[in-house]
Amino acid sequence: MRALSLVCSLKPSPAPSSSQLLAEQAMDEFRKLGVDGELVRVADLDVKPGVEIDMGEGDEWPQLRRKMIEADILLISTPIWLGHPSSICQRVMERLDAELSETDDEGRLLTYNKVATVAVVGNEDGAHSVSANVFQGLNDLGFSLAPGAVTYWVGEAQQGTDYQDLEETPDSVKGTTRTLAVNAVHLARQLAGSPYPPR
Repeated sequence: MRALSLVCSLKPSPAPSSSQLLAEQAMDEFRKLGVDGELVRVADLDVKPGVEIDMGEGDEWPQLRRKMIEADILLISTPIWLGHPSSICQRVMERLDAELSETDDEGRLLTYNKVATVAVVGNEDGAHSVSANVFQGLNDLGFSLAPGAVTYWVGEAQQGTDYQDLEETPDSVKGTTRTLAVNAVHLARQLAGSPYPPR
């Protein structure tokens, strides 16, 4: 089994990123369950705007898409900005829209039998709203959602602490991250053994 994490921080590497930290923690949990994976910070690539699989010269989405097609589990990690997923997260969702036109020989979307998870960080309330927004899009695109498929951390309103600046990870975040991994891996294994039926 393989997992792919798309980190939708607005900051390219090597800038510190709370979204990346939480994604790394989720990927660690996947590895404990025997799932290999890769983490990609989308801001490091030239992902063109659009809703096609390949937007032409210089577009690096096709290489990310290949990784997604090869993965059993997709993790999208995003910060909250103005109460919404980051603009990079929105771009990822828009590029995934092209999958609605891609099917296998039996009429199923290529994203069927893949499990989606979400990680959210921010300094204001809104993690449930952001994850619901991303989950709905991913489900529309053919991904399956396990129970507890989100992990998140939000700080108190009107203060400036970042997740990456905490002295230690709160137990509640550790617990939700572990639940995300356990349930996502379980569902991915079930789907690998018993895929969705043809359309």
